[in-house]
Amino acid sequence: VQLQASGGGLVQAGGSLRLSCVAFGRTFSSYNMGWFRQAPGKEREFVAATSGSGGSTYYADSVKGRFGISRDNGKNTVYLQMNSLKAEDTAIYYCTAAFRLRVGKAPNEYDYWGQGTLVTVSS
Repeated sequence: VQLQASGGGLVQAGGSLRLSCVAFGRTFSSYNMGWFRQAPGKEREFVAATSGSGGSTYYADSVKGRFGISRDNGKNTVYLQMNSLKAEDTAIYYCTAAFRLRVGKAPNEYDYWGQGTLVTVSS
């Protein structure tokens, strides 16, 4: 599976962005999809994830209520809608995929990674 993320950019605090990730390869709906982020000098951290059907979603506490993950299996695409952005949301955001029964929240629970897209929130 190849993943291609897009949608990052520069936004003012309080603004919104929507990230997209297109998957190329095997049956998209078979994969749990996730978003992680990594800020300069920090470890990669979990942001959000969704099951293959999209029926289950999970969020980091730091983004709960502000971010929303969704997927369109017909378009092989997963989205991350980010609202009420804060300066601390500044990071490279990575799209991930896992062919697992359980939706994970750790990087080692994901098998495929996209190239990342930079989100910069100015305060």
